Parts: sequence; structure tokens; C-alpha cells
Amino acid sequence: MNVLNFVNAFFSDGAHWHGYDGIPTRLAEHVQYSLIALAIAAAVALPVGLVTGHYGRGGNALALIATAGRALPSFGLLVLMVILVGFGMVPVMVPLVVLAVPPILVTTYEALRSVDPSPVDAARGMGMHESRILFRVEVPVALPLILSGLRSAAIQIVSTATIAAYIGVGGLGRYIIDGLYQRDYEKVVGGATLVAVLALATLGVFWGAARVAVSPGVRRGA
Repeated sequence: MNVLNFVNAFFSDGAHWHGYDGIPTRLAEHVQYSLIALAIAAAVALPVGLVTGHYGRGGNALALIATAGRALPSFGLLVLMVILVGFGMVPVMVPLVVLAVPPILVTTYEALRSVDPSPVDAARGMGMHESRILFRVEVPVALPLILSGLRSAAIQIVSTATIAAYIGVGGLGRYIIDGLYQRDYEKVVGGATLVAVLALATLGVFWGAARVAVSPGVRRGA
């Protein structure tokens, strides 16, 4: 039986569309975990990236943090958190946030540093406050790159949130983990397909957000 047959069998089975283990329920759980992790990572990384990028300081420290964050194995961190705090959402959120912070942090810093200094200097010459320079001059120009960092982090979270199933939490990873345990490869392939489709949908969401949030002039320049 090839992969396409597995996919067709999984999605054509009505039992997979209802109940606590149905596709709508598992998809909603996966999206919820991903949104929470992305929101926490953005709340941590965006302010630090904006401030350090604006003042041009701390680039080496950010690179070190990013390298350390990317080197940490998500599954190993999940197991460690379960040992430390027990089962629940916290052990799931920690590795996802640690995974998402580096791309947001580094890309935001680099986005601010890539802004043409001429309008920034002109704004300072006009007596604008540093916070207004940051949010009215630099951020609008740097927004495409900032969104690309958020997009990268979101896709990594969506792809990695399947680890939640290892500790009995829901999400699309349940299909993969349960399918492997039961040797139900139809379920494994179906779950993997759903994760891939969700990752593609995430790309689409950020493409639409960029079309709406980024001004046409900046978009053409980018």
C-alpha cells in the first residue's frame, strides 16, 4: 500500500472526523499549542531584538544565545522538563519556546541593523524621541524581515509540537505516536500529512499578513 493510499484511507474514514480523537479536535489542540508557544516566544524575543537592534549593541551575545538555543534537542528538553515539573503543558511549552526564540531574536536584530541610517539620522536631527524613531521609522522598514523571523519560528513550532504526544498531551502528534505504537501506518501517514498541511497553511497566513501589514513601497524594495 503506497503513501497516497494511506492518505486516502485515513481521510475517508468517517471515524477520524468525530470525537475526542477526531481531526478537528486534534487540529484545534495543535493550533492552540503552537499559538501559545509563538506568543510567548515573540513576547520574549521581539522586545530584546528591537532594543538591541535599535542601539546596535549585543549582536555577539544574541548570536551566542541563538546558537545555544538551536543546539538544545527539543525532545531531550521535553524529557528533562517532565522530570523537573511533571506532566502538563509547561514541559511542552518550554522546548517549543526555546526553539522559537532564536530565529525571532536574531532576525529582528538583523532587520533593525539593515535599515538605511539616513532616515534614522534625519529623524534624530528633527528631535524625535528614540522610541518614536524605533516604531515610526525603523520598524516599518524592517517589518518584512521581522515577519520572516516570526514565520520561521511558527513553522518550526508547528512541526515540532508533535512532541506533545510523547507525554500524553493532544495535538496532531497523537496520530503519529499512537499509530506507531499500534502499527497503524495509515494513522501515522495521516498525522504527518496534517502537520505538513498545517505548516503550509502557516506560510500562507504569514504571506497574507505581510501583504496587509507591510507598506507597498517597502514591499517592492524588499
